[in-house]
Amino acid sequence: MAKVADKYLKVDPWAVIEEGFDPLRNRTSESIFSVGNEYMGVRGYAEEGYSGDSLPGSYFNGLHEQLEIGNHYKGMIRSLRYMVNAVDWLHTRLTVEGEQLDLAHSRISDYSRRLDFRTGTYSRQFIWLLGSGKKLKLTFTRLVSMTDSHLGLQQVVFEPLNFSGAVEVCTGLDFGSIHEERGQSMWRSLRSGVQGGVTAIMASTLNTGNKLFSGFVLQSSQELQPAKVERDRFIGQAFRLQLTQGTKDSYTKLAVHCRDHEAPLHEDALWTKGLELAAAASKRNDAEVFADQSAYWSGIWETSDIRIEGDPENQQGIRFCIFQLYQTYHGDHPGYNIGAKGLTGEAYRGLAFWDTESYCLPFYMFNNPKAAKNLLEFRYKTLPEAVDRAKEVDCEGACYPIATIDGTESCDLWQHSNLQLHVGTAVSYGIWHYVKNTGDRDFLYSKGAEMLIQISRFYATRGQWGQRSGEYGYFGVMGPDEFQLMVNNNCYINFMAKKMFEFTLETLAGMEVQVPDAYAELIRKTGLRAEELTDWSSKAEHMRIPLDPDSGVYEEHDGYFELPHIDIHSIPVTDFPLYSNWSYDRLYRYDMIKQPDVLMFMFLYNGEFSREAKRANYEYYEPRCIHESSLSPSIHSILACEIGKEEEAYQFFEFATRLDLDNYNRNTREGLHTTSIAAAWMNIVYGFGGMRSDGERLSFRPTLPQRWTSYSFQVMYEGVLLGITVDSERVRFKALRGGTASILVYGQQIMVDAAGTVLPLGEGMLA
Repeated sequence: MAKVADKYLKVDPWAVIEEGFDPLRNRTSESIFSVGNEYMGVRGYAEEGYSGDSLPGSYFNGLHEQLEIGNHYKGMIRSLRYMVNAVDWLHTRLTVEGEQLDLAHSRISDYSRRLDFRTGTYSRQFIWLLGSGKKLKLTFTRLVSMTDSHLGLQQVVFEPLNFSGAVEVCTGLDFGSIHEERGQSMWRSLRSGVQGGVTAIMASTLNTGNKLFSGFVLQSSQELQPAKVERDRFIGQAFRLQLTQGTKDSYTKLAVHCRDHEAPLHEDALWTKGLELAAAASKRNDAEVFADQSAYWSGIWETSDIRIEGDPENQQGIRFCIFQLYQTYHGDHPGYNIGAKGLTGEAYRGLAFWDTESYCLPFYMFNNPKAAKNLLEFRYKTLPEAVDRAKEVDCEGACYPIATIDGTESCDLWQHSNLQLHVGTAVSYGIWHYVKNTGDRDFLYSKGAEMLIQISRFYATRGQWGQRSGEYGYFGVMGPDEFQLMVNNNCYINFMAKKMFEFTLETLAGMEVQVPDAYAELIRKTGLRAEELTDWSSKAEHMRIPLDPDSGVYEEHDGYFELPHIDIHSIPVTDFPLYSNWSYDRLYRYDMIKQPDVLMFMFLYNGEFSREAKRANYEYYEPRCIHESSLSPSIHSILACEIGKEEEAYQFFEFATRLDLDNYNRNTREGLHTTSIAAAWMNIVYGFGGMRSDGERLSFRPTLPQRWTSYSFQVMYEGVLLGITVDSERVRFKALRGGTASILVYGQQIMVDAAGTVLPLGEGMLA
């Protein structure tokens, strides 16, 4: 893989630190230094205003706009929705002696910024060298509260080093932020004013009418005499601080945000609710907010930390990944999902993909089961939209969208939105995987089964029978490998559909016996017919799974083995990314693949394939994979580790945890690769830890990378928090809380309790 690190950040086990301001890297740093709390997120932009290259981005999960695109063919979407850039609640302007601070023009020294994983805060400091020779040290600190999702805090500290004098401050709330893709603000102001000490504004999106209230209160080391500043889509307060040489003065802005997410609120009701939240926030001080934030993150690291000895870069990298995953989602809001860039940028339009169930769900399932359940709740909540989508594409049941923010399809490329069928099987797999490892049959019987019925109906009406083979399959599709267009019988789609049918039938049979009343209600609600069950069973039994019996290699799709071969290593590095440098149709002419397809289902249903089968397919497909997707290397690393290719596994892993920190793909400026961050966690736990979660019991086959001295991680399994520590000689399993758990280690069953169990490292050592 021709990927090269751009290393400019200081290596620290508990923080990301940048020393010195580099305008060429500023946008990349804005993404890396993003903070969020699932409800909202804000990029690490300069709040004082920066006239250089920057994306001042403030986003709210699920808050979207709509764009009409005017397709004329049935089944192709006519409008799409996207996460919209919202209020700049950090807006600050600083002036001293008529000189306004702007890093694009102002002289500065001693610049640094820090994202602290233990306190959940982002801070930035530097010395402003004024034209008069005066020096003013500034420290900006911000957070979005993990315990109060509506609350954000900004603090600015002033320390004049060689003078005494005044600083003019204007701080406010700005709905005029530009949504970059549209080139305009997507908001209109509804109301603004100052009431009960709260400076507030409310606005709505131009097309969808989504409303957002934003308000703030000020606290300061000095008594302030603020003056209201108001204009279109902006309200703020201007004031003066009198500074004394060698003394620190500060102000804190406590900002609250409230939106009408679950149900549209009347303007008056939303305004009143927002003012109440702001009034409650005004009773708190910055020390209390900082303390709550630190306490929250302390609890997270107690249960979710991964420790690596002997590799400081990846130690920092994996903690950054865990930190961002919790910032992006922790399950407080069942109506939300995980966008491909989280809340850190506008690329991928804030949309969620099949990555949620395939890559993100395991992290939450084994660290925060409530969050895992709520991700599936999002799919249940949006089941009606999936049913409508199935009708649009001439099918029955539920067709889950390839890209969505609210349950509707928002991918404007028909070859993806109409041909990529694997989202429904990912949802089905997510339900199966979640229930298997949490035992939550209440969810399965109350909501999961209904989704499974509707998903099965879609796959039963979207497929056809081959007229020569007599086998069932899917024609005119695109699998996870997006370099193969309009193919027949993509092996991944067919295999996953087969498993989906089988799981649905198994679930319904179990319900009929174990919860007959719930089963009867489900039949009534869905109108399920007995002949449908017979049909699904037949289609599962006769599903076409292309396989070369001589080599044991699954054919990615009918005719794949006949495609012209291209040596991917012969492609000049200057051609990457291929989407930007090759004509679009050229991508589809070869056996080159974008990301794992066959290998993906061999990972998801790992226990159903022998090591020999995995090796044969890995050795065939790995040389053909160009890894144009950031999700790709981790799956290859996990499988390489399993089949004994330890050095190759580590090479694939090398940039997994630092994909964004070192900007390997040269696109971190667009936002973080949130779903591949989850894949980095899997790379350690499923790869080196050898964890497998698709069998009857959770199992482990740990290995130790040569570069590491030891490592440890924790997973929540059936209510028990398991701690796993691996060094060069042994593996230790311990129940840190929750009782005891039965697991498999190197194929043998052990019971883990609070006393712990120590085993020799290495497969076969227990025999």
